[in-house]
Amino acid sequence: MLDFSKPIITPRFAPRYLVGALLVAGVLSGCSMAPKYERPAAPIASAYPVESAQSDTAALGWRQFFPDQRLQALIQAALDNNRDLRTAALNIQAARAQYGITAADAYPNFNAGFGATKGRTPADQSPTGQSFVGTSYTVGLNMASYELDFFGRVRSLKDAALANYLSTEEARQTAQISLVSQVAQAYLAEQAYAEQQELAQQTLDSRLQDYKLIKMRFDVGASSGLDLRSSETLVQSARVALSTLVRQRGQATDALTLLVGKPIGELGDLPAAQTLASQQIVTDIPAGLPSDLLLRRPDIRSAEQQLLAANANIGVARAAFFPSISLTAGIGNSSLALGDLFSAGSRSWSFAPQITLPIFEGGRNRANLTLSEVRKNIAIANYEKTIQTAFSEVADALVARGPLNDQLVAQEAYLKAQEGVVALTDLQYKNGIASSNDIRTAQRDLFVAQQALIQTRQLRLNNAIDLYSALGGGLNEVTQKTN
Repeated sequence: MLDFSKPIITPRFAPRYLVGALLVAGVLSGCSMAPKYERPAAPIASAYPVESAQSDTAALGWRQFFPDQRLQALIQAALDNNRDLRTAALNIQAARAQYGITAADAYPNFNAGFGATKGRTPADQSPTGQSFVGTSYTVGLNMASYELDFFGRVRSLKDAALANYLSTEEARQTAQISLVSQVAQAYLAEQAYAEQQELAQQTLDSRLQDYKLIKMRFDVGASSGLDLRSSETLVQSARVALSTLVRQRGQATDALTLLVGKPIGELGDLPAAQTLASQQIVTDIPAGLPSDLLLRRPDIRSAEQQLLAANANIGVARAAFFPSISLTAGIGNSSLALGDLFSAGSRSWSFAPQITLPIFEGGRNRANLTLSEVRKNIAIANYEKTIQTAFSEVADALVARGPLNDQLVAQEAYLKAQEGVVALTDLQYKNGIASSNDIRTAQRDLFVAQQALIQTRQLRLNNAIDLYSALGGGLNEVTQKTN
């Protein structure tokens, strides 16, 4: 057993011994008791349910993916002003600072200090047999309790803090991808409601004119009351549709404003909005292989960093079963008189190594180790769940892409056919072959078909956005090259 009550080194060699101890600590602290990390196997199929070509979609810049300049301006404003994204950026700063705090524990802390002590010694404790009041002064450089990381506890804490920091950075990138996607879809929703509102207004104006004509004919007895009431129902239904669309467009604008982070009117002169039919959003996106998601998706990388942090915390829990060795040292001058503090012979030093060995802790260390292992298993489950969610999002978008394309083609053909029905019915009505009820039914069906086409175009564009973000796109700002 070591006896630290007597000097184990001479004052002459104290600084050298301290430096040597620190160097040995640095060499021996390279070990770690954390388990060797092995990435869990991805719990997904090797291919998507729909075949797709190879491509690095994540490298496709969002400016290139969204050519609409008004939409580009809105996305850029959201990246600059959105509060959720700002919070994510601040979380990165906090995680970086926490990592710096933890990493600092791997190095000794030195402090310069000056102290003065004054006290009374009673007579029965005085070597002279008389009480006296004494004063002492000290000045020097002190090293606070520095842990020699023989068993990797400090290193594991630093690894866990680094993984948490990297996870937070990946989470910010996930938030950016989500924000770009949400702004684009909110913009398309607002535009879809605007187009439907314009269509409803045109329909209402047309039906009001028809109603006035029928009312004039009714007043002179050339039209029945049934025709008048039927025409009135068309007018009122158009008003209901218009009011509904005005409300929905206003709410869509509010949602877009919230995402952008400031009123749209404060963004300056924005380019004119493009119609859904003229949008050049990339819809034919190659998805590649499911294994590519492990590198493309920042939320998967974030989940893996959390798993790495949990793995490192097992090393911290394991190290608690072994002795903790710390060093406290100081070197300087001390004197009973302030004027003699820096005189010859006033040099002083101290060196106090300490070993703490856990003997009985009521099962605390074992419980902490069990807890860290359970948390790692939870992190594994979260990591696998994140991968499965990513695979599902891509698969859903791919499965819907083909049918939506077919639906759009069919909807356009249906609208064209319905326009022909209205034209023929109107001609027959003027020739007295078709009734007024026939022409109103045809016009009602045409209005429904026009609205359905707008909604289908929005769905198809939203599907492309879903696939783009699901594949990890939305981080870069690569612009379209021009020749």
